[in-house]
Amino acid sequence: MSEKTIKIEGPMFDRRGVLRGMGAAGLAVGAGLRAPMAFASEEDIVRSHGYSFYGDLKYPSDFKHFDYVNPAAPKGGQITMSSRGTFDGFNRFAWRGNPETASGVVAEAMFAEMPWGGGAPADSLTDSYCLIAREVEYPKSKEWCVFHMRDDVVFRDGTPLRAQDAAFTHNLFLEQGIRSYSRSVKERITGVEVIDDHTIRYQFADGISRRSLIGQVGGTPIFSEEWYNKTGERLDEPSVLAPMASGPYQVGDYEFNRYVVYERNPNYWGWDHPANVGRHNFDRIRIEYFSDATAEFEAFKAGVYTFRTEGSTKRWATGYNFPSLEKGDAKKEAIPRGTAPNNSGIIFNTLRAPLDNRTVRHALSLAFNFEWTRESLQFDLTTQRNSYAQDQEWEAKGVPEGDELAFLQGLGDVVPAEMLSEEAVMPHTSKASTPIDRRNKRTALKLFEEAGWTVNDAGEMVDASGQQMSLDFLVLSSWDETRLASIDAFVKTLDNWGIKVKADKVDSAQGQQRFLDKDYDLIHTRILTFSTAGTGLKQLFGSETAEVSSYNPSALRSPMVDAIIEGALAAKTRAEEVAALTALDRALRFERLMAAAGYVAESWVAYYDMYERPEDLPPYALGVLDFWWFNEEKYEALKASGALR
Repeated sequence: MSEKTIKIEGPMFDRRGVLRGMGAAGLAVGAGLRAPMAFASEEDIVRSHGYSFYGDLKYPSDFKHFDYVNPAAPKGGQITMSSRGTFDGFNRFAWRGNPETASGVVAEAMFAEMPWGGGAPADSLTDSYCLIAREVEYPKSKEWCVFHMRDDVVFRDGTPLRAQDAAFTHNLFLEQGIRSYSRSVKERITGVEVIDDHTIRYQFADGISRRSLIGQVGGTPIFSEEWYNKTGERLDEPSVLAPMASGPYQVGDYEFNRYVVYERNPNYWGWDHPANVGRHNFDRIRIEYFSDATAEFEAFKAGVYTFRTEGSTKRWATGYNFPSLEKGDAKKEAIPRGTAPNNSGIIFNTLRAPLDNRTVRHALSLAFNFEWTRESLQFDLTTQRNSYAQDQEWEAKGVPEGDELAFLQGLGDVVPAEMLSEEAVMPHTSKASTPIDRRNKRTALKLFEEAGWTVNDAGEMVDASGQQMSLDFLVLSSWDETRLASIDAFVKTLDNWGIKVKADKVDSAQGQQRFLDKDYDLIHTRILTFSTAGTGLKQLFGSETAEVSSYNPSALRSPMVDAIIEGALAAKTRAEEVAALTALDRALRFERLMAAAGYVAESWVAYYDMYERPEDLPPYALGVLDFWWFNEEKYEALKASGALR
């Protein structure tokens, strides 16, 4: 289990498949668009406090709070966490530089989200509820939507937030936002009209799936037009300033590469909003930065920071025996997760030869020995990951049948015949006694030969021209020792097979740029998981944006996967959607994009005993920075005992 991945540009996708924090960035503000009611009869119009594609919102319009929060949770205190690497600014949407990881927390959108990551509510995969918007209006055909906005929302400088700001942000993301996202949105959002100061209308393109478009525009962070005009800031340039927005937190104190403090926004308008009750409970959230994993962990043991999410199996097994934990001042917990694990492992960049060959990718994956890694490096604490949707309803199993088979057959010749008749691809097994499994080596050499690669008399893997296979593995110096050791074992196995691998370590800034440029053959990182059919799937796996999307580290370009995504977006029921997502999992495994690492089914956390949480956590988020809270009495007791500085 790897504890860190390199940072990627922009926000993550939410659990609905929508790119978090970048819901829309459409075309220029339209003029003279027809009024909302002109496209549909009144009985076909939906006007609601939230949105679900299937029309089955869990919470009624008069809901008081989400079920999983503690509405009486006290406000106050500070939680201190850690990060490794460096940062040089607070504009997380810049194409260059190394922005602070959590800097998007200052913004919010028409629909409520979890500003620190994850979806709101955390007990539904399909629901969105109005936040800046008071209501959302749309026809059943979903060819447009109108947001009726609240009139009491203000930016953190106290100026009012208007529909004009939403339209400005829409165009800002199109003109200066992430290239893959802008390209995708141009095809789907054809215009935006400001009807009045608190009403805005989005028009969607004809002939496309509208499954996630309302959620997409509703998830766009809204920034101040006046602030951008006054400061001359750009979304695509690094900046020490955070964009002017309306979120519950703002950047407070910071020192580059050492720490940052996010503090309550004194002008926040929404503390009593039903979607916020029981949430955003800490006064301050501090993030301490460290250059390496050892210094980071020692600082936690000393109480320099007070909440830790553990990603190292070695430390979880052997490191948690320090005095504060033994005395009960700190505690460790393994909290079950309801979501699929991240799809981490050694990923092949299919833009680069010979990794554009599926057979070569299959052969290379056989060099990864999960069983040896688990026993020798991970203390038998990980489980082999079989699927991109591990342990979910849409995990592909066996041969396709029923709705999934019918879906795949409906796609025609783009689906290989063997995918319809053979069982879903499963990871290979290896002997745990040695990193180099001879059986897998023999299989790999046969596959290489099929692809035109053989071992010469000098023991080198060469092509028909005699050129040795040479691969570039992007490795960051800040990665933990377990991850680095597993990479080292993989590289040594390839060397044994006659393949030359360059795996020199680089710092986080250089690694970030090379990652964005896809300047690597191999990288140990993750591919995000999926639970619904949203347009974000196109940036995760679609051919159109493969070369520029930072969410597609394998640069997958597969007509079959493209067709499956289009079919998923056209699903009319959740059952059809699940069938399509199952087919997607099967297809991704068929493409052999990575050598899959293991996973842990729980969230491993350790913290000083002054934080509390609801007894029953929701299935889709741990929510430490969202709905946990601070106990002042416990904090004072820890200080008095000397456990904290």
